[in-house]
Amino acid sequence: MRLRNGRSALIFTGVVSVACLLSSPAYADFNGLPNSARTPGALSASVTQATIGQTICVAGYTTSVRPPQSYTHALKVAQLASGYTVGGSTATADYEEDHLVPLELGGSPTSPKNLWPQPWAGPLGARQKDALENALHRLVCSGQLPLATAQRVFEQNWVAGYRQYILGRSAG
Repeated sequence: MRLRNGRSALIFTGVVSVACLLSSPAYADFNGLPNSARTPGALSASVTQATIGQTICVAGYTTSVRPPQSYTHALKVAQLASGYTVGGSTATADYEEDHLVPLELGGSPTSPKNLWPQPWAGPLGARQKDALENALHRLVCSGQLPLATAQRVFEQNWVAGYRQYILGRSAG
């Protein structure tokens, strides 16, 4: 079906799909944040403000420290089995085993305190957090934001950071 402006009804369908997803029971109470008791965040001791030029700001750094997929997948399965889910879904494909404090900002690669099953879907899913990770990495490596400040954004409330740094509005 074509709309009057010539655009496909696919756009309309996409908007309706997003609206349905946001109103689905699985995401109704999900605030985008991990369980802070289970995933408070953890940092790599080798990444400091003084070492960013030899660590996180070097191309290929995250690849060099990223844990094997076998490790993160097994952890994700165990976390989901223990009830660390959104809306009760234990389907591993619904989640990314994500580092709360990103590797590109000096997060611990293997600490379970820094890894959580983050949903892909929803308005506060893994893709939105990825955008914030990339933006703060650029700011840290260009000297516009201290490393510790960027790390705190993720340890305290990445959603508020997303609103501030990506959407450009107050987190309040």
